[in-house]
Amino acid sequence: MSSVEAVIFDWAGTTVDFGSFAPTTIFVEAFRKAYDFDISLEEARGPMGMGKWDHIRALGDDPVIAARWQAQFGRAMSDGDVDLIYDTFMPLQIAKVGEHADLIPRTLETIAWLRDQGIKIGSCSGYPRPVMEVLQQAAAERGYMPDCVIATGDLKAGSRPGPWMALQNVQELGVNAVSRCIKVDDSAPGIYEGHNAGMWTVGLSLSGNESGLTLEQFLAADEAAKADARGKASVNLAAVGAHYIIDTIADLPEVVAAIQQRIANGERP
Repeated sequence: MSSVEAVIFDWAGTTVDFGSFAPTTIFVEAFRKAYDFDISLEEARGPMGMGKWDHIRALGDDPVIAARWQAQFGRAMSDGDVDLIYDTFMPLQIAKVGEHADLIPRTLETIAWLRDQGIKIGSCSGYPRPVMEVLQQAAAERGYMPDCVIATGDLKAGSRPGPWMALQNVQELGVNAVSRCIKVDDSAPGIYEGHNAGMWTVGLSLSGNESGLTLEQFLAADEAAKADARGKASVNLAAVGAHYIIDTIADLPEVVAAIQQRIANGERP
């Protein structure tokens, strides 16, 4: 039995949806449809990893966006405005999340390697349950079925950057020690989540929100371009204390082996 008991994965930008485009593009669309208000794709990426209502609230509180909102409407964004944008976001996201369900390259191979090591596969997401149900089905059709799936809103305690979704995975998977778990995520709130749960953390620099590359851009990039994107994307992940930063899930087995050795040496996260 491996010294690592479980790996808990994020979804968009980690195992599916290279570049994490499903949520970001829908945020842009929801703001425009609800209030004819424009935010950029880059702005939409800012709070990625949070629950979606909290994500919209964070966008509304961003000083640059808040100034534009004030100029357009003559007032600050209220929680009622956030509710309307969220209510606009949800059906759009449910309708389109399946279009962004392709697995990130070598996800299935990495999952198979982990299972061969006796490691359980958990997962959690900033997506609410109705979105996750659609995404789970689409991912299952592509061969990805984690042992546990926790969505934002499932738990009364809350979501990221708190530890609760990660810890619910621990409970449902029957894990004995959080210090023998690894949280893998492409966003800063997801790395905070892992730290707050007492886990090892692995940030993904090129497959997710921090780089915003499409799969085609990633595959076409030469080593110099990847190094540049990696350096820029790693800043936020390093700032929140990711124990390891790798390009994509394809690079995870080497890190798991390193963590196994550190656990064997008596180290804790």
